[in-house]
Amino acid sequence: MSYDEMTGADGPRAPYAQVSDWINRVGIETLQADQQVAEKLFRRAGITFQVYTEKGDPERLIPIDVIPRVFQAREWDLVDRGVKQRARALNAFLRDVYNEREILAAGIIPADLILNNEAYEKQMVGFVPPHGIYSHIIGTDIVRTGDDEFFVLEDNCRVPSGVSYMLESRDTMVRLFPDLFSQNRVAAVDDYPAALLAMMKSVAGPKALADPSVAVLTPGHFNSAYYEHSFLADEVGASLVQGQDLEVRDQMVYLRTTAGLEQVDVIYRRVDDAFLDPRAFRPDSMLGVPGLMDAYLNGGVTLVNAPGAGVADDKAVYCFVPQMIEFYLGEKPILPNVETYRCADPDQLSYVMAHLDKLVVKEVHGSGGYGMLIGPMATRDQIEEFRQKLRATPGAFIAQPTLALSTCPTLVDEGVAPRHVDLRPFCLVGRDHMHISKGGLTRVALPEGSLVVNSSQGGGVKDTWVMEDPLTTGGF
Repeated sequence: MSYDEMTGADGPRAPYAQVSDWINRVGIETLQADQQVAEKLFRRAGITFQVYTEKGDPERLIPIDVIPRVFQAREWDLVDRGVKQRARALNAFLRDVYNEREILAAGIIPADLILNNEAYEKQMVGFVPPHGIYSHIIGTDIVRTGDDEFFVLEDNCRVPSGVSYMLESRDTMVRLFPDLFSQNRVAAVDDYPAALLAMMKSVAGPKALADPSVAVLTPGHFNSAYYEHSFLADEVGASLVQGQDLEVRDQMVYLRTTAGLEQVDVIYRRVDDAFLDPRAFRPDSMLGVPGLMDAYLNGGVTLVNAPGAGVADDKAVYCFVPQMIEFYLGEKPILPNVETYRCADPDQLSYVMAHLDKLVVKEVHGSGGYGMLIGPMATRDQIEEFRQKLRATPGAFIAQPTLALSTCPTLVDEGVAPRHVDLRPFCLVGRDHMHISKGGLTRVALPEGSLVVNSSQGGGVKDTWVMEDPLTTGGF
C-alpha cells in the first residue's frame, strides 16, 4: 500500500488541509478548465521536450497538474540537509578519485568500477577545478514511502535537467491561483536564477574578469532540453551559445560578437563530455569548442559541471554513496539509499536472477526511464529478455526492490485520484555556500498504477510547495 501524502487515517494531513478544502470548494469541472488554461500557458511559453525514439514530430508538451504537492517546513529541512550532505560527499569523492584515490586504496569502492568506468575522464586526473568543486549543480532524485521516510533513488551530477519546469510550474500556478498563494505561506522558488548566477560567478578561476562573464553552452535547438537552456540563459542574463560561437586563444575562451571577441570566464555547459572538445574527446563532434579542455585545464575558464563528474552518478557507484559520506565526512547518511544490488557481484547477481519478477532492473548508464525492467509489471517474455541481458553483461545493470512510491492527489479525466510521484531538488554548490530553493521538480506518473515518472514515458510535473515561515531566508 502506497503512502498517500494528502490523506491520513483521520482525513487530510495538516499541510494539505487548505488544498483539500480548495479542491472540494471549486469542484472538478472548474479544476479541469483551469488545467486546460495551464496547458495553454505551457504551450505558449514553449515548455516542451523532444522524444528522439518516436517517428514524426517528436516534440511534446510537458503535462502540468494543477494540484500542488505540499511539504511542511520540517519535512523539507530533512530533504535539504540530506541533499547537501550528499553534495559534499560526492564532490569530495570526485576530487579524491581524480587525485589521491584514498577511497580506492582503502578498498571501500572497487578500483575497476571507477578507473575502467566510461564516465571516468582520464584527462581530469591530477587536476583540481577552482575551489575543488566538480559538480556545481546536482539534481537528487528522491522518493517518499512514509511520514519521515525519504530515500534517494539516484544522484545526477553531470548536467541535471528540469529546473525550468520547477520555475515555470510555479509561475503558472501563481498566475492561475493568486488567492491560493495569498492564503498559504508558500516559500518562493524564484530565488533560483539569482542563486545560480551567484554560484557560477563564485567559482570563476584566477584569470577571470573582476565581474566574471557567464555563458550557457547548448548543443542547439534539436536537443531535448533546449527550452531549458534558453530559459536559464535568459533568466540569469547569460549568453546562450553554441560551439561555433566560441573561440579559444592563448588558453582563454572568447565569445565572437559583432563588436569583436569578448572573454568568457564560466561556461554552464549543457553538452555531454564526449562532445565538448573535438581535440580532447570525439574528433567528429560539431557541438564543442576546439581547445576548450586545454583552456579549462590551464585555468582559462571554469566548466559547470566539470567533465568527468558523471562517474559520481553512475548507478553502480551510487551504491557506495553512504560509504562516501562516512569516509569523507565522518557522518551517518541523513537520507538513505534505496537497497541496491550490483549485478557485477556474482552473489548479488544470483539473487537478482532468482527474483526478477519482484525487482526493478536498470542499466548502469541508462536515463529517461528507458532500458529498465519493472518486474511486477513485466511479461514473462520481458523478464526472459532481461535474464539474457544480465547473463551477457551483468556489470551493465543494477537492481532495486519495487518501492511503494508515495502518491499525491492528481487531476485526471475521471476526477482527482492518487498518482505516484518523485522529487528532484536542485543543489547549487558554490565557493563557500550551498543553496537549495525551497521547492523542487515533482514528477508525477500520470497513467494509473505507473511508477515511471519520466516525461519521456508519459509523466508530468507538479508545483512543489514548502509551507514556510516567512522570516526564514537563505541563498547566496
